[in-house]
Amino acid sequence: MVSIEEGIDRILKSKTKLKTKLIPLESANNHISAKTLKATLSLPRFDNSAMDGYALKGDAKSYKIVGKILAGDDKDYELKSGECIKITTGAKTPKSVDTVIPQENCKILDESIEIEKSIKKGANIRREGEDIKRGEVIIQQGDKITSNFIQLLSSQGITHIEVYQAPRVAIFASGSELKMPYEELNSAQIYNSNTPYLISRVKELGCEVTFIGKSQDNLEDMKAMIENSLGHDIIITSGGVSVGEADFTKEAFKSFGFETIFEKVKIKPGKPTTLGKIGNTFVLNLPGNPLAASLNFEIFGKVLINHLSGTNKPNLKPIIAKLNQDFSKNRPVATVIPGFFDGEYFNIAKKFGPNMVNVLNHCNGFMIVDEKIEQLKKDEIVDFLPINL
Repeated sequence: MVSIEEGIDRILKSKTKLKTKLIPLESANNHISAKTLKATLSLPRFDNSAMDGYALKGDAKSYKIVGKILAGDDKDYELKSGECIKITTGAKTPKSVDTVIPQENCKILDESIEIEKSIKKGANIRREGEDIKRGEVIIQQGDKITSNFIQLLSSQGITHIEVYQAPRVAIFASGSELKMPYEELNSAQIYNSNTPYLISRVKELGCEVTFIGKSQDNLEDMKAMIENSLGHDIIITSGGVSVGEADFTKEAFKSFGFETIFEKVKIKPGKPTTLGKIGNTFVLNLPGNPLAASLNFEIFGKVLINHLSGTNKPNLKPIIAKLNQDFSKNRPVATVIPGFFDGEYFNIAKKFGPNMVNVLNHCNGFMIVDEKIEQLKKDEIVDFLPINL
């Protein structure tokens, strides 16, 4: 049995084989960069005017207009003191220019201007490389590509980028007492809510998902499900990981050479959570109780997917919050508490049993209360772990 921290540490230390692909930049949003890239162009590429006005040299009160440069013009002027050129925003400034003065600061005559409001020397010129210098790192290996990165990469003329392939996840259902939503129930059966949840949640995290099917409670059927899942990066199941006469999950996985990474976690709810590998395929067995399965997926499944996606930020990212009420627990075990963070306070869910499904739809995350902590007081600072924020 491991602690939460030990379980996560073992995930992150597990060896992985990450595959990459080259995709168009406009399709790269939310993918993970497989390479560190450096700028090949300085930005701005050249000194240019920050506004419409007059580019000038010297510190005179009036200037003779000797030319004009528009944005995109490749012109140069060797200005003498007391000379200026009309210039537009973004236009390349000649090397002889030391200041651009806004046109509203000038009195414009036929062939000259008079300065009505002086400005600091060097003003209103965007200098070459002040935004990005050539050779500067613009994206790190493992960075998640967002629209901001796409804007930055596009500025370098990049059309395609190498990214890590999204993890491929296989999910199957098990348990004769569980029925899929399209099946009829008898008086002793319930609908399987874990499998639809896991399929949906894994898709939200950017994975490719395959629903393998539903296994009956017998060893051969379970083996067939596993065999059909082994080409994936991760297999996720729920239920069948505790001790019971009809639980064939462990025996079936062991027959394929299952190597345990951790078995059981010091956590409430979700103690039976198990992680292992068959060859290069990770296997995450979650508890059967719906809330326990969901919360343990958010802790271990999410980190595992992050690890296999190639991100350089695989850990859960807490937000500092204040607790909205006193809280106490009666067992010395790390406890996961769902609730809602309103921007200042973490509001503990009104009810939350491991078997419940009507909980997380009222929550946006959870906190984990350390095993050594027995009580928390209202307004104490806690770490809030968001779900889909």
